[in-house]
Order: sequence, then C-alpha cells, then structure tokens
Amino acid sequence: MAPVRLKALHPLAGAVTGVSAGAIVAILMPGALGPALGLIAAGAGLATSLWALERRNLGQRELLLAGLGEVKVRLATNAIRIDALSQRVEQMPMRDVDAAPARAAINELTAEVGLLGDLIHQVATTLADHDDKLAKLPAAPVQAPAPARSTAPEVRLDPEAARREHAEKLAAERAAAARAAQEEAEAERAGIISAALREGRIEVHLQPIVSLPQRRTRGYEAVVGLRIDENTLLLPHEFLEIVEERGFGPTLDALVLTRALAIARHLASRDGDIFVTCNFSSATWGASRALAALTRILDKYREHSSRLVIEMPQAVFRALDPTSLGLLGAMSASGVRFALDQVADLRFDPQALFDRGVRFIKVRAALLQAHAEGRVASDIAAGDLAAMLARASITLVAETVEDNPMAADMIELGIAMGQGNAFSPPRPVKPEVFAEPAPESAAAARTEPAPPPPPRPSAEVLGYPQPAAAPAEDAPRRPERLPFRAVLRRASA
Repeated sequence: MAPVRLKALHPLAGAVTGVSAGAIVAILMPGALGPALGLIAAGAGLATSLWALERRNLGQRELLLAGLGEVKVRLATNAIRIDALSQRVEQMPMRDVDAAPARAAINELTAEVGLLGDLIHQVATTLADHDDKLAKLPAAPVQAPAPARSTAPEVRLDPEAARREHAEKLAAERAAAARAAQEEAEAERAGIISAALREGRIEVHLQPIVSLPQRRTRGYEAVVGLRIDENTLLLPHEFLEIVEERGFGPTLDALVLTRALAIARHLASRDGDIFVTCNFSSATWGASRALAALTRILDKYREHSSRLVIEMPQAVFRALDPTSLGLLGAMSASGVRFALDQVADLRFDPQALFDRGVRFIKVRAALLQAHAEGRVASDIAAGDLAAMLARASITLVAETVEDNPMAADMIELGIAMGQGNAFSPPRPVKPEVFAEPAPESAAAARTEPAPPPPPRPSAEVLGYPQPAAAPAEDAPRRPERLPFRAVLRRASA
C-alpha cells in the first residue's frame, strides 16, 4: 500500500477529520466530557484546515512569483536577441530606404517586449503590496470605519488603456521611422542632383515656337533637363526646387545661358530671324549679383545676343527692385529681348512693357480660352488682346497648345504664335551645335593660297650662263604647226 502524502490532501481534509472525530468522541464518551472533547477535536480540525489552506496559498504565490521571474528572464533574453538582430540589420549591405521596414518591425517587437515587461512588473508589484497588506492586518487596531489610506500606491491594470497607449506609441514610432526614411531619401536625391549639376550634366531640348496659322518655326524654347544616368533624365519641375534650396540656381542659370547663346550662334548661320528663349530661376531674379554675372556673360557674346529671348514670370517682373531693373536695361541695350511667362492675369500696360524690353508675352492657351468664354475678368475683349499688344510691337504667344482644336481656337483669337505638343514636343539638341567654332586664323589659313616658294639663286651669282626665260603661264600658248604627213603618220600608227 502506497504511503499517503499529507501535502497531497485537500486543505479541508483536516476540518472534516476534526469534526468527525469530535462527533465520535461526543457520542461514545458519556457525560459532559464527551461533547467538550468533541468540540476541541472539531476546532483542532478547523485550525489544521486553515493552516493547510494558508500554506497552500503561500506555495501558489511563490510559484506565481517564480513564474513571473522566469518570464522576465525570457523577456530580457528576447530583448537581447532583438538587439542583436537590429545590429545585424544595420550591418547588412542595403540602402536605408530598403532597411526602413525592417527597422520599423524591430522597433515594434522591442516595444511589445517592453510593454510585456511593464505589465509583469505591475503584477509582481500588486502581489507584493497585497502581501504587505495581509501582513499588517493582524497588527492593526480595530477602529471605527474610516477611509483607508494605503502607504503604497495603488496599481490599477487597465488592458484597454494599455492597448491604446501601446498603439499610439507604435504609431508614433512608425511615423518617426517613415519621416526619417523620407528625409534620408530626400537627402540622397539632393546629393545626386547636386553632384550631377556640379559635373555639368545639363541637357537642353528645344520646343519650336511657330507662327499661326502657317505653323512656320519662328523660334525655340530651351527646356533644361538634368542627366542622372543613362536611363534617367529629370525635368525642370523635378529638380528646380532642390537646386534652389541648395543655392545652385545661379550656377544652373549660367550653364543654361551659355548653352542658349551657343544655340543662338548656330541659328545666326541660318536664314530668318529665328530666336531661342531660356528661363532663369527665381533665386537669380531676386539677386542682383547673379544678374550682374549673367550680364557679363552676355557682354562676351554680344554678337549673338540679338537672337536670345529671356523669359521672366509675371509676378517676378512686377516685384523687381530698381537695381534689377537697371540690369535688365543693360541686357536690353546689348540686344537681348524679354518675354513674360507664367501669366496669372491679362491686365497689361503695353507701352511700359515695351520700354522695359519686353517683346513677347506667353499665355497658357487654357487661360486664353477661359478669357474668350468670359470666365476670366479682363478690361479688353479676348479678340482684341493680340491686336492691342501688336500695336506696341509685342507678340502674344499661346503656350501649352495640346491639340489641333485648341490651335484652331488660338487662330480665331488672332494669336500670332503658338507653342505646345500640338506642333512639336521638345527634342534634344545635336552635340555639334554646342561645339566651339574654329579660330579665324586657322580658317583664314585654310582659305588663303599657299605662299610661292622662295626664288632660286640666279645664274649670275653661281657663275653660269643665264638660262632661257620660261614662258609666262598667263600668256596663251600658240598651237604647234605640224606637216600634213606627220598628221597622217600619227593617224595610221
């Protein structure tokens, strides 16, 4: 028979045994002694049950605390492993943009582990406070009911609040990681654009400006592109903002102006008054020193500046200071013409614009259509706008004409010139256009005949008789007279 273990018995077994023994004693023993001994046995059984129950609760609490300690150890081990995983991700050869999702996941796991550790710590603290309260209960004096004040802070576990706090923390960490990844990507992109600009990888495409309705090419607009690699060409709206933020606007404008003047030099060799237009950045228009530097470039190429037209936004033109207006006057004196673009309203003073050197006004075709339909307020009818500007020797150009119906509307409004994909998209410029012309001295050397060789020393100097004079090359040679027999002999030979 296997031995009975007392620890395996239920805590109420003592009470049952004591009550049963007390009842038996009270029945078997006569007199008053039997019931007294029975009560004593029952009380002893109840005391034994309470002691066993307390010991069992203490054992379970110790097991719970040991389990919590083991869980905390495992959480610390997992935190160490997650830290090692984060270091491995940092050492892996991949870009920051690709590593951002892995970092966000690792941060989320770290936050989860930290939250579990905090919850376990709160449970352990609650159990410890409960034990302290139970230990102090027997020693506390019995007093009238009063609001209990606990020295230890009361810890309340609210799973919903903890979940919301954890979700907000994760959202904040993810947003911070996304912002960091975006800032790193923007910094990398800005570095690539700055490097391409420093290396001068500027490409110029030309879009024709045609006369209406003949659609003959009257000029070209130089559209600037930045070559990143063999397969990537950035358009102006993709890199101008970064260029201006980095302070490379004047550098870009100098490169564009130099290429536009090279195109103007090439156009000078063709028939017709064909011009080329170019744009400057807003940073250049707001800096007098940058405009002065561009003016010096124009002075070096003064012979080609008459075919150059510089475009200027309408808002920038209205906000120019007196110094910038003086520099515009110097450019106009060298033969440069100006064009207003990015027009927001159609209120013009033609004579004042002409005095400032403006010879073209470029307006979006959609704005002209809206003006003709009465959706844009103006002091002049849409059909009279081009004629009013023409009387002041200013040509109205409709830009961004995308299709033939829009081109027909521009013709009905009397627009003299048009530009857009309806006529031709921007096309790259041939490399030979930017090639420097051959120096004039070398060209003259190729065209002029070679000098005659030096005369040989005469016979008088050498002591020999004078040779017979050679017949002059310019004198006509007389035909040699041959006898008739000699002619027959040659014919029969």
